[in-house]
Amino acid sequence: MNKKKVHELIVNVGIFAAVMALTFWSVFRGQDFAEIAGAVGQMSGVYLFAAVFLAVFFVAGEGCMIWYLLRGIGERTTLPRCVSYSFIGFFFSGITPSATGGQPMQLYYMKRDGNSLSAASVVLMTVAVIYKLVLVLTGVGILLFWGAPLKKYLQAYYGLYFLGLFLNVVLVVILLMVMFSQRTIRTCFYRIENIMVRIHLWRQSEARQEKVEQFLAGYQQTVAFLKSHKRMIVMTIAGTFLQRFSVFVMTYVVYRGLGLSGVAMLDIVLVQAAVYIAVDMLPIPGAQGITEAMYRCVFQNIFVGNYLVVSVCITRGVSFYLMLLVGLAVFCAARRWKIKEV
Repeated sequence: MNKKKVHELIVNVGIFAAVMALTFWSVFRGQDFAEIAGAVGQMSGVYLFAAVFLAVFFVAGEGCMIWYLLRGIGERTTLPRCVSYSFIGFFFSGITPSATGGQPMQLYYMKRDGNSLSAASVVLMTVAVIYKLVLVLTGVGILLFWGAPLKKYLQAYYGLYFLGLFLNVVLVVILLMVMFSQRTIRTCFYRIENIMVRIHLWRQSEARQEKVEQFLAGYQQTVAFLKSHKRMIVMTIAGTFLQRFSVFVMTYVVYRGLGLSGVAMLDIVLVQAAVYIAVDMLPIPGAQGITEAMYRCVFQNIFVGNYLVVSVCITRGVSFYLMLLVGLAVFCAARRWKIKEV
Protein backbone atom coordinates (compact mmCIF):
# COMPACT_ATOMS: atom_id res chain seq x y z
CA MET A 1 0.00 0.00 0.00
CA ASN A 2 1.56 3.32 -1.11
CA LYS A 3 1.85 6.42 1.06
CA LYS A 4 -1.16 8.10 -0.54
CA LYS A 5 -3.43 5.13 0.21
CA VAL A 6 -2.06 4.88 3.75
CA HIS A 7 -2.84 8.58 4.26
CA GLU A 8 -6.37 8.12 2.91
CA LEU A 9 -6.88 5.12 5.21
CA ILE A 10 -5.68 7.11 8.23
CA VAL A 11 -8.02 9.99 7.37
CA ASN A 12 -11.00 7.64 6.93
CA VAL A 13 -10.25 5.85 10.18
CA GLY A 14 -9.91 9.20 11.95
CA ILE A 15 -13.30 10.40 10.65
CA PHE A 16 -14.83 7.03 11.54
CA ALA A 17 -13.41 7.21 15.08
CA ALA A 18 -14.74 10.74 15.57
CA VAL A 19 -18.22 9.76 14.38
CA MET A 20 -18.09 6.66 16.59
CA ALA A 21 -17.15 8.73 19.65
CA LEU A 22 -20.06 11.11 19.01
CA THR A 23 -22.37 8.14 18.50
CA PHE A 24 -21.34 6.50 21.78
CA TRP A 25 -21.72 9.81 23.61
CA SER A 26 -25.24 10.24 22.19
CA VAL A 27 -26.29 6.67 23.01
CA PHE A 28 -24.91 6.52 26.56
CA ARG A 29 -25.53 10.12 27.65
CA GLY A 30 -27.42 10.12 30.94
CA GLN A 31 -27.44 6.32 31.19
CA ASP A 32 -26.48 4.20 34.19
CA PHE A 33 -23.54 2.10 32.97
CA ALA A 34 -23.87 -0.38 35.81
CA GLU A 35 -27.49 -1.12 34.90
CA ILE A 36 -26.63 -1.40 31.22
CA ALA A 37 -23.74 -3.77 31.93
CA GLY A 38 -25.99 -5.84 34.18
CA ALA A 39 -28.67 -6.06 31.50
CA VAL A 40 -26.12 -7.04 28.84
CA GLY A 41 -24.88 -9.74 31.22
CA GLN A 42 -28.40 -11.19 31.32
CA MET A 43 -28.31 -11.89 27.58
CA SER A 44 -28.66 -15.64 27.04
CA GLY A 45 -25.40 -17.21 25.86
CA VAL A 46 -27.22 -19.33 23.31
CA TYR A 47 -29.00 -16.33 21.81
CA LEU A 48 -25.78 -14.29 21.85
CA PHE A 49 -24.02 -17.06 19.93
CA ALA A 50 -26.92 -17.14 17.47
CA ALA A 51 -26.65 -13.36 16.99
CA VAL A 52 -22.91 -13.57 16.27
CA PHE A 53 -23.52 -16.48 13.88
CA LEU A 54 -26.13 -14.48 11.95
CA ALA A 55 -23.79 -11.47 11.74
CA VAL A 56 -20.96 -13.63 10.39
CA PHE A 57 -23.38 -15.35 8.01
CA PHE A 58 -24.49 -11.96 6.71
CA VAL A 59 -20.96 -10.85 5.79
CA ALA A 60 -19.74 -14.27 4.65
CA GLY A 61 -22.87 -14.74 2.55
CA GLU A 62 -21.66 -12.12 0.10
CA GLY A 63 -18.40 -14.05 -0.25
CA CYS A 64 -20.35 -17.22 -1.03
CA MET A 65 -22.15 -15.43 -3.87
CA ILE A 66 -18.89 -13.98 -5.20
CA TRP A 67 -17.44 -17.50 -5.20
CA TYR A 68 -20.56 -18.95 -6.88
CA LEU A 69 -20.49 -16.38 -9.68
CA LEU A 70 -16.71 -16.48 -10.21
CA ARG A 71 -16.70 -20.26 -10.43
CA GLY A 72 -19.73 -20.16 -12.71
CA ILE A 73 -17.97 -17.97 -15.26
CA GLY A 74 -14.81 -20.07 -15.18
CA GLU A 75 -12.53 -18.23 -12.74
CA ARG A 76 -10.36 -20.37 -10.45
CA THR A 77 -10.79 -19.38 -6.82
CA THR A 78 -11.65 -20.78 -3.40
CA LEU A 79 -14.56 -20.14 -1.05
CA PRO A 80 -12.37 -18.99 1.91
CA ARG A 81 -10.62 -16.46 -0.29
CA CYS A 82 -13.95 -15.12 -1.58
CA VAL A 83 -15.27 -14.86 1.98
CA SER A 84 -12.16 -12.81 2.78
CA TYR A 85 -13.11 -10.40 -0.02
CA SER A 86 -16.50 -9.86 1.62
CA PHE A 87 -14.93 -9.08 5.03
CA ILE A 88 -12.42 -6.70 3.44
CA GLY A 89 -15.27 -5.02 1.59
CA PHE A 90 -17.30 -4.75 4.80
CA PHE A 91 -14.39 -3.10 6.63
CA PHE A 92 -13.70 -0.48 3.97
CA SER A 93 -17.41 0.13 3.37
CA GLY A 94 -17.83 0.72 7.10
CA ILE A 95 -15.15 3.41 7.35
CA THR A 96 -15.95 5.33 4.15
CA PRO A 97 -18.97 7.57 3.40
CA SER A 98 -21.80 5.84 1.51
CA ALA A 99 -19.74 2.61 1.62
CA THR A 100 -17.69 3.80 -1.37
CA GLY A 101 -14.43 2.16 -0.31
CA GLY A 102 -15.56 -1.47 -0.16
CA GLN A 103 -15.77 -2.58 -3.79
CA PRO A 104 -12.53 -0.92 -4.99
CA MET A 105 -10.60 -2.82 -2.30
CA GLN A 106 -12.41 -6.05 -3.16
CA LEU A 107 -11.56 -5.54 -6.83
CA TYR A 108 -7.91 -4.92 -5.98
CA TYR A 109 -7.57 -8.16 -4.01
CA MET A 110 -9.53 -10.19 -6.55
CA LYS A 111 -7.22 -8.95 -9.32
CA ARG A 112 -4.17 -9.54 -7.15
CA ASP A 113 -5.26 -13.13 -6.58
CA GLY A 114 -5.35 -13.88 -10.29
CA ASN A 115 -8.96 -13.17 -11.26
CA SER A 116 -9.41 -11.29 -14.52
CA LEU A 117 -10.31 -7.64 -14.04
CA SER A 118 -13.33 -7.85 -16.34
CA ALA A 119 -14.77 -10.95 -14.63
CA ALA A 120 -14.17 -9.53 -11.13
CA SER A 121 -15.79 -6.22 -12.13
CA VAL A 122 -18.91 -7.91 -13.53
CA VAL A 123 -19.25 -10.19 -10.51
CA LEU A 124 -18.97 -7.33 -8.02
CA MET A 125 -21.38 -5.25 -10.11
CA THR A 126 -23.85 -8.16 -10.19
CA VAL A 127 -23.62 -8.68 -6.43
CA ALA A 128 -24.10 -4.94 -5.83
CA VAL A 129 -27.09 -4.67 -8.17
CA ILE A 130 -28.81 -7.70 -6.65
CA TYR A 131 -28.05 -6.51 -3.11
CA LYS A 132 -29.67 -3.14 -3.78
CA LEU A 133 -32.50 -4.74 -5.76
CA VAL A 134 -33.37 -6.95 -2.78
CA LEU A 135 -33.49 -3.87 -0.54
CA VAL A 136 -35.76 -2.10 -3.04
CA LEU A 137 -38.10 -5.08 -3.38
CA THR A 138 -38.20 -5.46 0.39
CA GLY A 139 -38.88 -1.76 0.87
CA VAL A 140 -41.67 -1.65 -1.71
CA GLY A 141 -43.19 -4.84 -0.28
CA ILE A 142 -43.22 -3.34 3.22
CA LEU A 143 -44.95 -0.22 1.92
CA LEU A 144 -47.60 -2.18 0.02
CA PHE A 145 -48.44 -4.82 2.61
CA TRP A 146 -47.37 -3.29 5.93
CA GLY A 147 -47.77 0.43 5.35
CA ALA A 148 -49.86 1.39 8.39
CA PRO A 149 -47.68 -0.36 11.02
CA LEU A 150 -44.57 1.01 9.28
CA LYS A 151 -45.77 4.60 9.66
CA LYS A 152 -46.68 3.97 13.29
CA TYR A 153 -43.25 2.58 14.15
CA LEU A 154 -41.10 5.01 12.13
CA GLN A 155 -42.84 8.18 13.35
CA ALA A 156 -40.54 11.15 12.52
CA TYR A 157 -38.29 8.92 10.40
CA TYR A 158 -41.05 7.99 7.95
CA GLY A 159 -39.79 10.53 5.40
CA LEU A 160 -36.22 9.25 5.74
CA TYR A 161 -37.48 5.80 4.79
CA PHE A 162 -38.82 7.15 1.48
CA LEU A 163 -35.54 8.98 0.85
CA GLY A 164 -33.54 5.80 1.47
CA LEU A 165 -35.82 3.77 -0.77
CA PHE A 166 -35.62 6.40 -3.54
CA LEU A 167 -31.80 6.54 -3.39
CA ASN A 168 -31.60 2.76 -3.63
CA VAL A 169 -33.90 2.76 -6.67
CA VAL A 170 -31.73 5.40 -8.36
CA LEU A 171 -28.57 3.42 -7.64
CA VAL A 172 -30.07 0.21 -9.03
CA VAL A 173 -30.98 2.01 -12.26
CA ILE A 174 -27.49 3.52 -12.57
CA LEU A 175 -25.75 0.20 -11.89
CA LEU A 176 -27.92 -1.59 -14.45
CA MET A 177 -27.12 1.08 -17.04
CA VAL A 178 -23.41 0.76 -16.39
CA MET A 179 -23.52 -3.02 -16.28
CA PHE A 180 -25.41 -3.59 -19.52
CA SER A 181 -24.22 -0.63 -21.58
CA GLN A 182 -20.68 -0.95 -22.91
CA ARG A 183 -21.11 2.45 -24.48
CA THR A 184 -21.73 4.01 -21.07
CA ILE A 185 -18.57 2.46 -19.62
CA ARG A 186 -16.46 3.50 -22.61
CA THR A 187 -17.81 7.07 -22.51
CA CYS A 188 -17.13 7.35 -18.76
CA PHE A 189 -13.56 6.12 -19.15
CA TYR A 190 -12.64 8.44 -22.02
CA ARG A 191 -14.15 11.43 -20.24
CA ILE A 192 -12.07 10.62 -17.17
CA GLU A 193 -9.00 10.15 -19.38
CA ASN A 194 -9.55 13.54 -21.03
CA ILE A 195 -9.79 15.22 -17.64
CA MET A 196 -6.64 13.49 -16.37
CA VAL A 197 -4.72 14.48 -19.53
CA ARG A 198 -5.86 18.10 -19.29
CA ILE A 199 -4.64 18.42 -15.71
CA HIS A 200 -1.39 16.70 -16.71
CA LEU A 201 -1.75 13.66 -14.47
CA TRP A 202 -1.84 11.28 -17.46
CA ARG A 203 -0.36 11.35 -20.94
CA GLN A 204 -2.13 10.26 -24.10
CA SER A 205 -1.44 6.55 -24.45
CA GLU A 206 -2.49 4.11 -27.16
CA ALA A 207 -1.39 1.24 -24.94
CA ARG A 208 -3.84 2.37 -22.23
CA GLN A 209 -6.65 2.56 -24.75
CA GLU A 210 -5.84 -0.94 -26.01
CA LYS A 211 -6.03 -2.27 -22.45
CA VAL A 212 -9.38 -0.55 -21.95
CA GLU A 213 -10.76 -2.10 -25.13
CA GLN A 214 -9.50 -5.54 -24.01
CA PHE A 215 -11.17 -5.00 -20.65
CA LEU A 216 -14.44 -3.98 -22.32
CA ALA A 217 -14.35 -7.04 -24.57
CA GLY A 218 -13.93 -9.36 -21.57
CA TYR A 219 -16.55 -7.39 -19.63
CA GLN A 220 -19.08 -7.77 -22.44
CA GLN A 221 -18.40 -11.50 -22.73
CA THR A 222 -18.93 -12.00 -19.00
CA VAL A 223 -22.18 -10.00 -18.99
CA ALA A 224 -23.39 -12.01 -21.99
CA PHE A 225 -22.55 -15.23 -20.13
CA LEU A 226 -24.55 -14.19 -17.07
CA LYS A 227 -27.50 -13.11 -19.22
CA SER A 228 -27.55 -16.55 -20.83
CA HIS A 229 -27.34 -18.33 -17.45
CA LYS A 230 -30.42 -16.97 -15.72
CA ARG A 231 -30.40 -19.77 -13.16
CA MET A 232 -27.20 -18.31 -11.66
CA ILE A 233 -28.90 -14.92 -11.31
CA VAL A 234 -32.01 -16.46 -9.72
CA MET A 235 -29.87 -18.42 -7.25
CA THR A 236 -27.90 -15.28 -6.39
CA ILE A 237 -31.12 -13.31 -5.78
CA ALA A 238 -32.45 -16.09 -3.52
CA GLY A 239 -29.15 -16.21 -1.65
CA THR A 240 -29.15 -12.43 -1.22
CA PHE A 241 -32.64 -12.47 0.28
CA LEU A 242 -31.48 -15.11 2.77
CA GLN A 243 -28.29 -13.20 3.53
CA ARG A 244 -30.04 -9.86 3.85
CA PHE A 245 -32.79 -11.10 6.17
CA SER A 246 -30.31 -12.89 8.43
CA VAL A 247 -29.25 -9.56 9.91
CA PHE A 248 -32.87 -8.43 10.25
CA VAL A 249 -33.73 -11.64 12.15
CA MET A 250 -30.75 -11.01 14.42
CA THR A 251 -32.65 -8.17 16.12
CA TYR A 252 -35.42 -10.61 17.04
CA VAL A 253 -32.80 -13.03 18.39
CA VAL A 254 -31.50 -10.24 20.65
CA TYR A 255 -35.07 -9.47 21.73
CA ARG A 256 -35.66 -13.06 22.79
CA GLY A 257 -32.19 -13.38 24.29
CA LEU A 258 -32.95 -10.54 26.67
CA GLY A 259 -35.99 -12.49 27.91
CA LEU A 260 -38.53 -10.22 26.23
CA SER A 261 -41.74 -11.33 24.54
CA GLY A 262 -45.08 -10.01 23.34
CA VAL A 263 -44.06 -8.52 19.98
CA ALA A 264 -44.35 -10.65 16.86
CA MET A 265 -41.17 -11.72 15.10
CA LEU A 266 -42.45 -10.29 11.80
CA ASP A 267 -42.87 -6.82 13.32
CA ILE A 268 -39.32 -6.73 14.64
CA VAL A 269 -37.83 -8.08 11.41
CA LEU A 270 -39.70 -5.56 9.23
CA VAL A 271 -38.90 -2.62 11.51
CA GLN A 272 -35.22 -3.54 11.38
CA ALA A 273 -35.43 -3.86 7.59
CA ALA A 274 -36.98 -0.38 7.45
CA VAL A 275 -34.08 1.05 9.48
CA TYR A 276 -31.53 -0.46 7.09
CA ILE A 277 -33.37 0.80 4.01
CA ALA A 278 -33.62 4.33 5.44
CA VAL A 279 -29.93 4.72 6.34
CA ASP A 280 -28.22 2.48 3.78
CA MET A 281 -27.33 5.23 1.30
CA LEU A 282 -26.56 8.08 3.70
CA PRO A 283 -23.05 9.60 3.28
CA ILE A 284 -21.92 8.77 6.82
CA PRO A 285 -19.22 6.15 7.57
CA GLY A 286 -21.09 3.02 8.60
CA ALA A 287 -24.29 5.12 8.87
CA GLN A 288 -23.17 5.72 12.46
CA GLY A 289 -25.18 8.04 14.64
CA ILE A 290 -28.28 8.12 12.47
CA THR A 291 -28.70 4.33 12.71
CA GLU A 292 -28.52 4.36 16.48
CA ALA A 293 -30.80 7.42 16.75
CA MET A 294 -33.41 5.91 14.43
CA TYR A 295 -33.15 2.54 16.20
CA ARG A 296 -33.86 4.13 19.59
CA CYS A 297 -36.90 5.91 18.20
CA VAL A 298 -38.56 3.08 16.28
CA PHE A 299 -37.81 0.32 18.79
CA GLN A 300 -38.73 2.23 21.96
CA ASN A 301 -42.07 0.40 22.26
CA ILE A 302 -40.46 -2.99 21.58
CA PHE A 303 -37.36 -2.87 23.80
CA VAL A 304 -38.83 -1.18 26.87
CA GLY A 305 -36.89 0.59 29.62
CA ASN A 306 -33.12 0.06 29.80
CA TYR A 307 -33.45 -2.79 27.34
CA LEU A 308 -33.58 -0.23 24.51
CA VAL A 309 -29.99 0.95 25.03
CA VAL A 310 -28.88 -2.61 25.74
CA SER A 311 -30.37 -3.82 22.47
CA VAL A 312 -28.62 -1.00 20.60
CA CYS A 313 -25.31 -2.05 22.15
CA ILE A 314 -25.73 -5.72 21.32
CA THR A 315 -27.36 -5.41 17.89
CA ARG A 316 -24.99 -2.77 16.50
CA GLY A 317 -22.05 -4.10 18.47
CA VAL A 318 -22.37 -7.57 16.95
CA SER A 319 -23.64 -6.74 13.45
CA PHE A 320 -21.38 -3.75 12.77
CA TYR A 321 -18.52 -3.08 15.19
CA LEU A 322 -17.54 -6.71 15.79
CA MET A 323 -17.72 -7.49 12.05
CA LEU A 324 -15.65 -4.37 11.39
CA LEU A 325 -12.92 -5.70 13.68
CA VAL A 326 -13.05 -9.08 11.96
CA GLY A 327 -12.82 -7.31 8.60
CA LEU A 328 -9.77 -5.37 9.80
CA ALA A 329 -8.11 -8.60 10.94
CA VAL A 330 -8.85 -10.27 7.60
CA PHE A 331 -7.49 -7.24 5.72
CA CYS A 332 -4.25 -7.31 7.73
CA ALA A 333 -3.91 -11.05 7.11
CA ALA A 334 -4.70 -10.69 3.38
CA ARG A 335 -1.77 -8.34 2.90
CA ARG A 336 0.53 -11.20 3.90
CA TRP A 337 -1.12 -14.04 2.04
CA LYS A 338 0.82 -15.72 -0.73
CA ILE A 339 -1.01 -16.48 -3.89
CA LYS A 340 -1.55 -20.24 -4.09
CA GLU A 341 -2.78 -22.44 -6.92
CA VAL A 342 -6.49 -23.10 -6.53
